Amino acid sequence: MNANLLRSVIYITALCALYLSIAMFLPALVDLYYGHSDWQVFAMSGFMVGGVAAAAALATRGPPPVFNKRLGFLLVNVLWAMFSLVGAIPLFLAEHELTFAQALFESISGITTTGSTVIVGLDDMPPGILLWRSLLTWLGGIGIVGLGLFVLPFLKVGGASIFKLESSDTNDKPFARLASFTRAFLIAYVLLTLACAIAYDIAGMSHFDALNHAMSTIATAGFSTHDASFGYFTDNEALLIIGTIFLTVCSLPFSVIILLAVRNRLDAARDPQILVFLGYLCGISIAVAVYHHLRNGVDMNDALIHSFFNMASILSTGGFASDDYTLWGPFAVLVAFFATFIGGCSGSTAGGIKAYRFVVMFNVVRAGLSKLIYPNAIYPVRYGALTVDAETQRGVFLFVGLYLFLWVVGSIGMALFGYDFLTATSSVITALSNVGPGVGPIIGPVGNFSTISDPALYLLSLMMLLGRLEILTVLVLLTPIFWRH
Repeated sequence: MNANLLRSVIYITALCALYLSIAMFLPALVDLYYGHSDWQVFAMSGFMVGGVAAAAALATRGPPPVFNKRLGFLLVNVLWAMFSLVGAIPLFLAEHELTFAQALFESISGITTTGSTVIVGLDDMPPGILLWRSLLTWLGGIGIVGLGLFVLPFLKVGGASIFKLESSDTNDKPFARLASFTRAFLIAYVLLTLACAIAYDIAGMSHFDALNHAMSTIATAGFSTHDASFGYFTDNEALLIIGTIFLTVCSLPFSVIILLAVRNRLDAARDPQILVFLGYLCGISIAVAVYHHLRNGVDMNDALIHSFFNMASILSTGGFASDDYTLWGPFAVLVAFFATFIGGCSGSTAGGIKAYRFVVMFNVVRAGLSKLIYPNAIYPVRYGALTVDAETQRGVFLFVGLYLFLWVVGSIGMALFGYDFLTATSSVITALSNVGPGVGPIIGPVGNFSTISDPALYLLSLMMLLGRLEILTVLVLLTPIFWRH
């Protein structure tokens, strides 16, 4: 491994750690304002991390590196590991007394915008901890979109931009220069957060709740300031509708959102994955609502509002819950379980397998079946008007195959730790897909991960990172060829 490459990775990681240390002073100020002693924890953590990061940055400062695949793979993994560890420090040192495994799990859940939590008693939690969790998800959402739009396409792992549909292609870039697009994305992300916070506030949330839920909603993360999540506001249908709208919008590619908002490019909305995502969101939500109405006698309007909110939360990997949908009936449980696999669109903060992969796989199967009838004919696999090359097809099937393989292996691991079939399988897939809640009595929509053992939390933390980094980005580091000169 080239020493200059390692120097560059450490330097960039140190700079990012420095920025994260500065963010720690925000919850410190909030706790200080409310008179809670945890402000000292955040201040101490900020100074400690900032000092180490500054020293590392000064020691490794040098000419900017030439970005290549080896640097990209290593940098992505080291950055996410650093974010996870640094984010866990104040959680571990705070008075709530989490174990290190729990603090690390909570941090990874935030930075990967998963939304699973091990903390009980959120309603009485110090405001600094609540704000820090929300900040982790919000900052994680920025990193995830940047990862999906700029880094993974270059590394040829994940992102619909490998079809030259998003910002990696110079012809289809929303702006001519990458810096311009980055600024536009950050502005859009901040404006969406402010709009969501204002909407929540007007609809009845407190200012603090509105800000925290807005950050978590835009990042499609699912961290709440209440143990009951959105069930705390279950009688306020306006909040559920607002949440559904923003969760859905933030499951769409941010490049398309920017093209629509800034350039009025209506043709950008023709991306096939958008139609597929909205199609299965509406289809699943309406089917579950009708089932809930007929089986449980719930008013159809209420059934639709709660069904759309909870299904949008699962499919966007938002992780909120307005009701215990596992009590609606077996069909709702089965749909919620399989919806956990699906996910939103590429280039968004959503996780899961993602809609564009289903589009590619469907067209590959259709072309293959057609070739059985006319073996000498040529049936190109298309994604909209574009042709999907063989390398991309292999990449899609490789990802899905590894995704299912890791789910099976992880589920076996959870079973070895002593968990029942439903908890084992559901916990692993919700971690891989970065959804948040699973199904079942322990980790369902009204449960949490507080009773999960530390070894199992380490396993689920690894699954969250694997799912968020598109699996291949992590596994490539395990190949001997990666470490050769």
